[in-house]
Amino acid sequence: MNLQTQRLHLRPVRVNDAAELFVGRGDPDVMKYWDWPAQQSVEQVRSIIQNHLTEIEGGQTQWWAAALSPRGPAIGEVDLSDIDLHHRRAEVGFLFRRSAWGQGLAREAMDRVMRYGFEELGLERLWARCHAGNQPSQRLLEKLGFTYEGTLRGHVVREGKRRDCLLYGRSR
Repeated sequence: MNLQTQRLHLRPVRVNDAAELFVGRGDPDVMKYWDWPAQQSVEQVRSIIQNHLTEIEGGQTQWWAAALSPRGPAIGEVDLSDIDLHHRRAEVGFLFRRSAWGQGLAREAMDRVMRYGFEELGLERLWARCHAGNQPSQRLLEKLGFTYEGTLRGHVVREGKRRDCLLYGRSR
């Protein structure tokens, strides 16, 4: 399912997007507050995409590459994961390369994905989590109408250390 905003074209992630997504996923600053450290190669990103294809084909995940034109390079990614149509809920996520920061592109992409989830999938609840200390993501989630719901203590192990994640939620 392709989605469009005023400035962005969101298309389902493809294996051949790996090189473009590596620009963000290979950047330690972009990945500072992610569950995994920066990827080391395009092949590693390609493998991550391939490992998610079953979830995507099964409808548990929808993952989009964000580009400035229909055939342009992916400058970011947004997703709905853990999609549960029975309980009408899903997790949302976003990641953009550093050169796309500060332009409102993540907000624009997330607005569209949220609208798709609520209106087209019939979801009633979305949630997101970010690592403690990731103030830009916290601010974006709050601008999108998400409310802080609590802290998941030691939720992620990254490079041998436990990290807290902040849980945000939003109802339709």
